[in-house]
Amino acid sequence: MKLAVLNGHVIDPSQNLDGNYTVLIEDGVIRDVTASKKLDDRYQVIDAKGAMVTPGFIDVHTHLRDPGFEHREDIESGSKAAAAGGFTTILCMANTNPVNDNASVTEMILKRAKEAGLVNIFPVGALSKGLKGEEMAEIGEMVHAGCVAISDDGMPVMNGRLMRHALEYAKTFKVPVITHAEDLTLSAGGSMHEGRVSTALGLEGIPAVAEESMIQRDLLLAQLTGHHLHVAHVSTRRGIEMIRRAKAEGVRVTCEVTPHHLTLTDEACLKYNANAKVNPPLRTPSDCEALITALDDGTADCIATDHAPHSQDEKLTGFGCANMGLIGMETALPVCLKLVGEKKLSLKRLIESLTTGPAKIFALPGGGFKKGSPADVTIFDPAREVTVQSENFSSKSRNTPWEGMKLKGKVLFTVCAGRVVWES
Repeated sequence: MKLAVLNGHVIDPSQNLDGNYTVLIEDGVIRDVTASKKLDDRYQVIDAKGAMVTPGFIDVHTHLRDPGFEHREDIESGSKAAAAGGFTTILCMANTNPVNDNASVTEMILKRAKEAGLVNIFPVGALSKGLKGEEMAEIGEMVHAGCVAISDDGMPVMNGRLMRHALEYAKTFKVPVITHAEDLTLSAGGSMHEGRVSTALGLEGIPAVAEESMIQRDLLLAQLTGHHLHVAHVSTRRGIEMIRRAKAEGVRVTCEVTPHHLTLTDEACLKYNANAKVNPPLRTPSDCEALITALDDGTADCIATDHAPHSQDEKLTGFGCANMGLIGMETALPVCLKLVGEKKLSLKRLIESLTTGPAKIFALPGGGFKKGSPADVTIFDPAREVTVQSENFSSKSRNTPWEGMKLKGKVLFTVCAGRVVWES
């Protein structure tokens, strides 16, 4: 099959492309990116006039809830949500039931992903058996089965000795270790950021130091072992500064920031809005600004959504009892484009953080338009106004804090392996 994307503004940070080009696709791979518009009649054409054409977006942090929690999301609905948001590749975390802590679960996830047949799905294997933080999982078996990283995300690894051994063992298989940085002895009982807003609402807070102390511990362990640590969902100013210093010292560390931690503060929790209850919690304006600066200067390597679906019942039980997490794949682009519109982030840097950046961290295929690379393409109109209406989402869940907001940025086409998997 041949596909040509014409008349669009191509941005490909991996090749420093930023201009009007034609993207030619043949047999599922990129054939060429050229200034010429001459085609033979065997090409199917997408006219991208007035739109941006970029490598397919990559989300390195999602929760697909499959197996075990399919009432929240499953691999098929999660794939549809990804495609609707412009994501052609996603990584799914291990906190399923059964936990993805062995090769058989990994293989089952990959089988279901192939059956869904929409986007590329790469599993992240558990660091510890059952996510209990006591005994290391079968890391080698999971990597051979297809896992691209290990993590107990959703549960912090409180045992420093186990974390050290996991880093050392993962090093032999050349896969990153993703840390969910949280000291449970400091965060226990909390439901939002500890500060003025939590006090006003009468809610027990989670102090920033609960995250920062664990980031520092794991940075030291990464330095000790010489292995690649990836810090998930950094949310605090001091946390990102620690990572900046560690990078300057030569520590092998990368990190991600989320659209919600970049753009929302703890004030989103006012009126006990449980859709803004996430872990780590939404922080302060100064934390947001520090994360934006870090993304802009490259300290933060990529944007990841931490897409965490929950049912309405799990969110409407009162703020203190509500599950933590929000869905983000279908809103990531317009939410982040707001930063571009406010001149806080360049469009090129935004695209880099959604494509080249995550591909490099996890050694993933795609992320650029080099000849022979997978034909994963996202086409979007940055000026198209959208109103967030969760009832129209492809995800099974509706837990979004942006409900009813008017934003700019609409995905028009998502192409994965040369096939159009989403068209608005």
